[in-house]
Amino acid sequence: MSDGYRFTHDVAVRFRDLDSMGHAHHSVPLIFFEEARARYWQEIAGGSAESVGYIMGEVQVRYHERVRFPGTVRVGVRTTRLGTSSFDMEYEVRRAEDGVLLVTGRSVQVLYDYAAGRSRPMDDDLRRRLGEFEGLRLEPSGSR
Repeated sequence: MSDGYRFTHDVAVRFRDLDSMGHAHHSVPLIFFEEARARYWQEIAGGSAESVGYIMGEVQVRYHERVRFPGTVRVGVRTTRLGTSSFDMEYEVRRAEDGVLLVTGRSVQVLYDYAAGRSRPMDDDLRRRLGEFEGLRLEPSGSR
């Protein structure tokens, strides 16, 4: 992994991930991101995405090399910004065998109160856990 990714998670490339061109379908990196993000929540934030309660606001993916089967990818995950009611994450997918960069991405998650049907502020405990692990500012950095 390149510098800045304190958390990584390995994911197997599955045969079912392949498209008719013989490499992973363009949607598969989103699943890699999701699997690694779920593990990040368990290990860093002390819960699950469901317990935190957020929705996706935006996702971007950039493809650098083809993802092939068989193989394993190493997914780096990091939180890069803590806002008032949202936070940004970045992802890096590399071939586990030799470290070749395959995919990068970023996402914006919006903390969400499902009962009220609207965004909600980030609680202090989550802000502290993410901020301490990633070395981020612990006060809000914006209004998103």
